[in-house]
Amino acid sequence: MTTQTAELVPSYVQDAWWAPEDHEGATRVLDANTGEELALVSTDGLDLAAAVEYGRTVGQRELGRLTLHERALKLKEMAQYLNERREELYEISYRTGATKVDNMVDIDGGIGVLFTFSSKGRRELPNSNVIPDGPAEPLSRDGSFLGGHIYTRIPGIAAQINAFNFPVWGMLEKFAPAFIAGVPTIAKPATPTGYLSTAVVRMLVESGLLPAGSLQLVSGSARTLLDVLDYRDMVSFTGSASTANALKSHRNVVTGGVRFTAETDSLNAAILGPDATPGTPEFDAFIKSVTTEMTVKAGQKCTAIRRTIVPEAVRDDVVAAIGERLTQRVVVGDPRAEGVTMGALASLDQLRDVRGAVEAMVAAGGEIAYGTLDAPVVRTASGEERTVADGAFMSPVLLTWADADAESVHSLEAFGPVSSVLGYTDLDDAIRLAARGAGSLVATVCTNDGDTARELTTGIAGYHGRVHILNRETARTSTGHGSPVPHLVHGGPGRAGGGEELGGIRAVKHHMQRTAVQGSPNMLTAVTGVWHTGADRVIAGAAEFGAVEGAVHPFRKSLAELRIGDAFASPLREVTLQDITDFANTTGDTFYAHTDAAAAEANPFFPGVVAHGYLLVSWAAGLFVQPAPGPVLANYGLENLRFITPVPAGDKIRVTLTAKKITPRVTDEYGEVAWDAIIHNQDDEIVATYDVLTLVEKDNVTYRNWAS
Repeated sequence: MTTQTAELVPSYVQDAWWAPEDHEGATRVLDANTGEELALVSTDGLDLAAAVEYGRTVGQRELGRLTLHERALKLKEMAQYLNERREELYEISYRTGATKVDNMVDIDGGIGVLFTFSSKGRRELPNSNVIPDGPAEPLSRDGSFLGGHIYTRIPGIAAQINAFNFPVWGMLEKFAPAFIAGVPTIAKPATPTGYLSTAVVRMLVESGLLPAGSLQLVSGSARTLLDVLDYRDMVSFTGSASTANALKSHRNVVTGGVRFTAETDSLNAAILGPDATPGTPEFDAFIKSVTTEMTVKAGQKCTAIRRTIVPEAVRDDVVAAIGERLTQRVVVGDPRAEGVTMGALASLDQLRDVRGAVEAMVAAGGEIAYGTLDAPVVRTASGEERTVADGAFMSPVLLTWADADAESVHSLEAFGPVSSVLGYTDLDDAIRLAARGAGSLVATVCTNDGDTARELTTGIAGYHGRVHILNRETARTSTGHGSPVPHLVHGGPGRAGGGEELGGIRAVKHHMQRTAVQGSPNMLTAVTGVWHTGADRVIAGAAEFGAVEGAVHPFRKSLAELRIGDAFASPLREVTLQDITDFANTTGDTFYAHTDAAAAEANPFFPGVVAHGYLLVSWAAGLFVQPAPGPVLANYGLENLRFITPVPAGDKIRVTLTAKKITPRVTDEYGEVAWDAIIHNQDDEIVATYDVLTLVEKDNVTYRNWAS
């Protein structure tokens, strides 16, 4: 059935919606459930070179006006905007064959990625555009020449080519880390479901939150896109291995320096441990996981379980249990109908490809143990139960193999509601079978035995991007075999593409260049925004330890006044034996080094009774803390604490505190300050080093209110 009212799905380039004037040759897009013509797609006449240049210039400039935190906050605002419009996106998504559960995975999951990256970006990154990578390395004896590493954004665009199965999540999981990094995106969704991606982009444009040039959308063919990319740009691809290989062989990737990462075909496995016999919680969780992965998104997931690897002794039990659960829980039909749990495949072309793959597997030795390749009886939107000629519906299919080593089961992917059950003899055999996938995105190991979990996980980890360990403790809380989470990397070696996506802040850094920087402490401080030992300081406090006359204690400064390198040097304080004894008795820390002179002297690390390290840190706080209310609101922790030189009774200590890193919060009236703290003894030997973490007001409101 077709209509005459289908419109072209537009592209969004150079901050304007664009569609070709001529519809001739446009690709028809159909409702996956009914075959009704929904839209036309064409990029005939679209100037991709101009779109790329717009991203490199306008997009780079406008994103560069914002800090990492400001961009992360915009992601949260975008997520909130989309969250309020989920129902509208659901209605569109039903046309792709997606059920309510599928929409939670794709639409809610995509919005959740924005929320997660926004939160992690503001918690874990500096509020700047340079990310220091690790501590500085001294490159000269006197400390005047240092080296370190920084991350800065790549100077081009991120071309993001997405698959048809996740038109929302697939686009947003690539867009989010690129946006935080400050790299403009050109998104290229797959044609069969790209109209849903376009709806998301339209909402983001309407929100007014997108900086100019930060997001462009190509609806339709982009065959010449790589022709106009160069070493400044990167490509993130999700799709078939054959297409990925064709793109990777492009001259601009091979010799032109275009960065390329791919997530492709993956014959993922689920391995049932020998202990997980019928009747155990693990067996039940395993059966649920396999059937879920067969039916969510109608099995059209790059992470779906294609090979179900089980002990040979329970192979028939597994087949029977999967079949029973599928019979009880799966209703195939139009997702707009009540009670439907599995929708159509994304297109009739996809249905043809999946059926063809199953037929080839049967010809190679597979046997259909559950399901059929015939058109199933489905529930239509009106609630009828009948066969739908124009819908891309398919029954779940479970295959069994007499020969677990049959080549086809380890090389051919039916990208739909299809899985194969294979029997193994021992754990080494299970590992060998899993590895025959030649590199996968994910594998599940289902066992409640720690030794089995360790042996299987370490045996297969080198072949997989993620290992999901399932047992009775995680059966209810696990996000599932097939659900990548934005906190962890998504990708896999070999056949799976060899790339990584997501992975929290790692994903942001995928869009950045790591550069070694060498220079003086002052220059590295200027570049990184982090104070380095040896850089200039303005010291208040004890004149004998370098204080500048008239300098203000940095704890009296708000963020508006505080500068990197503002410091305080305390006077010396003597440590007495009575102090040590009192601290031991008060805290209960009566370790012999603090209470028994003979035992302490026998220890090669101590000259006798020594002060507790935590006593020294507490005293150090007393030496630098300002008692009156002021801009320092709270101390929220210490980092990198090291005790270096023991302090016996009779020694003296002092502390030097330096503003090391200042991170204003975008949404609050305060920010974080990390202070470099060094405790010295009377001989200028370093006793302890650590970072003090405080929350400091942007303006000194607390002090003014208290004083008034």
